[in-house]
Amino acid sequence: MTIKVVRGNPTPEELAALVSVLSVARTPAPLPATSRPTAWASRHLPLRTAHTYGTTGWLTPVLPG
Repeated sequence: MTIKVVRGNPTPEELAALVSVLSVARTPAPLPATSRPTAWASRHLPLRTAHTYGTTGWLTPVLPG
């Protein structure tokens, strides 16, 4: 980026202020932070389901009705 002074006689401090304002204006705005965790990070969801006792107890969660 090149800055050319067309009119006037700016001080080094004024040029530094202008360069800092222009460099901040070029950076993209940060994304807004989400306030709620996603479903993957939610602690309300159980990690595993309870198994029923018996020889086919491990099939209980996938069997209909």
